[in-house]
Amino acid sequence: MKYSLLIFLICVGFIPSGKETIRFKSQDGLEIVGDLYMKHPTTAPFIVLFHQANWSRGEYLEIAPRLNSMGFNCLAVDLRSGGAINDVQNITRQNALKAMKETQYVDALPDMTAAINYADQNFAEGKLIVWGSSYSAALALKLTGDMPDKVDAVLAFSPGEYFASQGRSRDYITSSAINVSQPAFITSSRDEKNNWWGIYVTIPSDKKQYYLPETAGNHGSRALWSRYPDSKGYWEAVTQFLSSF
Repeated sequence: MKYSLLIFLICVGFIPSGKETIRFKSQDGLEIVGDLYMKHPTTAPFIVLFHQANWSRGEYLEIAPRLNSMGFNCLAVDLRSGGAINDVQNITRQNALKAMKETQYVDALPDMTAAINYADQNFAEGKLIVWGSSYSAALALKLTGDMPDKVDAVLAFSPGEYFASQGRSRDYITSSAINVSQPAFITSSRDEKNNWWGIYVTIPSDKKQYYLPETAGNHGSRALWSRYPDSKGYWEAVTQFLSSF
């Protein structure tokens, strides 16, 4: 039943605040781990956050609380293709290795699909937004085109057609991006534009935006980390895009 977990927590006298680690199943039964940042009612817009290659949900330790302060609930998810960052181990990857499952970029797609469905069923009564970093940014764009009934908007940090070496077509992402009618935002470091421009121009949405910094910038969602002096420009662009929600 939708919102059953949240209703149970409220009934036992616990209203989530801050960060809570949760577990749920991927499409193939693998246990996924995520950090739930539930600071607002379920009617608030909800963002599912996916990390970049060799990293974990720790990519969003600083970003998710700021999104909370902007009025969004969030779920930062460990995907099976990843590693560790900010002293946060990727437990989903560890589970995948124990189960002898493949952990290439494309193998994370069932985890992302499951996370979107789980958020939709349990936490997101309002708009549901997906957010990806590097390879997961590309897959987030794909899922936005493939799941228009679930995904209301997408933010993609440094996407690209990264999957030909893993047995997918050279237009694996673009072939789904042509179906993205939802609001879409793409950004990257300055020299990465050629990686995603072909995808961007294919997106038919009249509510698409992109941002490139005047500086060199950074790859993936870490561009928003406060340690980087040019993170302010990225945040201004993200805030402008999200303001419509």
